[in-house]
Amino acid sequence: MSKKSRSKLWFLVHSWLALPIWFFVLIVCITGTLAVVSQEIVWLANPDIRASKPSDEAEPLSYDQVIGAIKRAEPQVIVRTLSRPDESHFALSVDLSYPDGRTVEVYVNPYTGVIQGISPSFDFQQFTRALHGWWLVPFTNGFSWGWYLVSLLGLPLLASLVTGLVVYKRFWKGFLKPTLRIRHGARIFWGDFHRLSGIWSIWFIAVISITGTWFLIQAILADNQISISSEPVVPVIAREHVPTSAPGVPAPMIPVDKAIEIATQRIPGLEASFVSMPLNAYSHLRIGGRGWYPLMFQTAQINPYDGEVASAHLLSDRTALEFVTESMRPLHTGDFGGLWIKLIWAFFGLVLSMMVLSGLLIWTKRTALATLNALKRSNKAPRQSAPVQALQAETSEANP
Repeated sequence: MSKKSRSKLWFLVHSWLALPIWFFVLIVCITGTLAVVSQEIVWLANPDIRASKPSDEAEPLSYDQVIGAIKRAEPQVIVRTLSRPDESHFALSVDLSYPDGRTVEVYVNPYTGVIQGISPSFDFQQFTRALHGWWLVPFTNGFSWGWYLVSLLGLPLLASLVTGLVVYKRFWKGFLKPTLRIRHGARIFWGDFHRLSGIWSIWFIAVISITGTWFLIQAILADNQISISSEPVVPVIAREHVPTSAPGVPAPMIPVDKAIEIATQRIPGLEASFVSMPLNAYSHLRIGGRGWYPLMFQTAQINPYDGEVASAHLLSDRTALEFVTESMRPLHTGDFGGLWIKLIWAFFGLVLSMMVLSGLLIWTKRTALATLNALKRSNKAPRQSAPVQALQAETSEANP
């Protein structure tokens, strides 16, 4: 075999070894698409998660009304957190603690305060996100190697976007004259589809690859105990500042709705979407939600006895770096603008998955054909060289 043939054979071996990587990329894209709408899939499958109106005129209850309804149904429980999803057709998520030490998350109807069901510890939504995000590899000491493996794909995805735009000359013409030939064979169809889907997904591929790369950086920073957060650490309430209604008994908390009103005055435009109750007599009440900028949460920590705002973390408190990095996760998941944003992200996630599949099909077919041709040439070479050697031997005998 000639040096050129051996070099080409090694290149083909190298190409086949890349096949598992492309399948891995394809699976990550598919699971990511499912993860975007996983909450909606759970909503379709599980009636307990739905916010069913008892009547057309029913209005959502306030947080205090919800807590009151839960206490009437189960007086022994302690309400830990309440979370109101962005989409009104979802039930509230409430964490409850029982005297026996159990802590469960339940679905609560926002119109009646009725506990509709218990959230499983690992449902379809958590499964798809864990499979997509870190391939179910457990976090034992910092971020798992599965997280690193998946987030590392952001780099080749970004590189493929750049190289694709360089290779595809005058790609902008695809916006003006899109071409998808369906009657010229599978190879031409998948080639056209790959180019066309790539052109229309430029913005989406850029978002996913950049945010995915940030997850890699985030893991590296966290595992090396490097923080870029400017959120202050709020000290607990001093013992002497905790009012008591009786010796050793803390005074009652202010109503949660009153605390939300105080937080809204401090943070104009705040839409409180979650409330974390104090963990003990010395902890603060934490209220948070989105404002005019839907990609980031603003929070306030409030003294549960007198309503004093101990700390607030606003958009204006973030550094420029935080403003960018805290926007990464919602941009990656599409979880910042309700159902329609999720559907857009899911659609382009499907397009991206099909683009990877089409590229995989094109690449596999070309590599398979090149391998077949290389094998044919290598098999022909010995058969052709044998007659030549025999002829050379006869000639040398005839001319001693």
